[in-house]
Amino acid sequence: MGKTIAQKIFDAHVAEKPFADTWILKLDRVFCHEITTPVAIADLVEKKKDRVFDPTKIKAVIDHVTPAKDSKTALQGKILRDWAKRNNIKDFFDIGSNGVCHAIFPEKGFVRPGFTVIMGDSHTCTHGAFGAFAAGVGTTDLEVGILKGVCSFKEPKTIRFNLTGTLPEGVYAKDVILYIIGKIGVNGATNCVMEFAGPVVDAMSMEARMTICNMAVEAGATSGICMPDMTTVDYLWPFIKDEFASKEDALKSYSQWISDPDAVYEKEYTFDVSDLEPLATFGYKPDQVKAISEFDTEKVDQVYIGSCTNGRIEDLRVAAAVLDKALAEGKTIAEGVRGILSPATPAVYQKALEEGIIATFMKFGFCVTNPTCGACLGMSNGVLAENEVCASTTNRNFNGRMGKGGMVHLMSPASAAATAVAGYITNSPMYKGK
Repeated sequence: MGKTIAQKIFDAHVAEKPFADTWILKLDRVFCHEITTPVAIADLVEKKKDRVFDPTKIKAVIDHVTPAKDSKTALQGKILRDWAKRNNIKDFFDIGSNGVCHAIFPEKGFVRPGFTVIMGDSHTCTHGAFGAFAAGVGTTDLEVGILKGVCSFKEPKTIRFNLTGTLPEGVYAKDVILYIIGKIGVNGATNCVMEFAGPVVDAMSMEARMTICNMAVEAGATSGICMPDMTTVDYLWPFIKDEFASKEDALKSYSQWISDPDAVYEKEYTFDVSDLEPLATFGYKPDQVKAISEFDTEKVDQVYIGSCTNGRIEDLRVAAAVLDKALAEGKTIAEGVRGILSPATPAVYQKALEEGIIATFMKFGFCVTNPTCGACLGMSNGVLAENEVCASTTNRNFNGRMGKGGMVHLMSPASAAATAVAGYITNSPMYKGK
């Protein structure tokens, strides 16, 4: 019987199986940020176990409230900063060099096919785009991971999503994952791995694959995962070029992390996305999704473009193209709308500067902030007031997510930019369909 990519990764990393369905896995990476890790650090210090299993395999960043907004968030940063110094963690990204964790860690080449990755953050599933098993964990598991380099998981059950057809122009990875979540529901993949495959995934950039894996947790999944291919190798080549004689050799090595043709899945779905429209959420659950064409000119107070889902350079380019078209027509941001752009990393910010993207956003009327997760979870840099509405490229529309009493509509960067032009939820000019 064949095996899924997740099963292959589990087999390669098993340290112990204390129970029939419990696997203790050796970890290749433990990622940390200043919101969840300080609690684990404090407990380890109290237990006189202030040490790490391998400082080269731990990567840390301050990314949620950056710079600190008050004494409490300053303390969180200080705890992480001091801990990284005490334990000789070289890959610590402090204020000035920091970015959104699930963007900066892949950008630095820290994730490879076949890796096991944990972090005290639910959207750690993003890193599965590289053919890795990556999962968000709680404080106790994070502590054990930091101290011992292992983590406990149940035997992986995988749901496969075959994406066929060709994406229409103006429809993006964000629309694809919203469509899938809308189809299977927020509990549709609970405790499972969501494996994305098919010609549509094969044609996606690594940035797009990260977008679909990022929101796997919104369907209840432990991890999202894509199988490595030459697109993966091309992205990683600056970091792996000394390990392989050629890209073809790298691909041959990474091909061990591909599901077998006769692998057994918990469930299997096939979706033809050839007629997919741009989508957005309504209500307060990620599976409450409908076509943007079905919205009745719903006005917004804020448009937010950024986050670990859609704050990469590919996302900014698409949004800027929409705004450039509007500027050419003499338009600026709609009256009464606040626009906020947060490039996900300093490298994305720098690239956007070089390409004139930042200038486009500023001419249009956006506030451009430093890389941060702050607005996404209602902590800083874009919190909503009660009864305000935000068109956002983030990943959660829970009640109060971006501020008490606020409403968040999740959508692609193209749709968010078009909404900033119109002042209400609308399709972008990139979409030529309905």
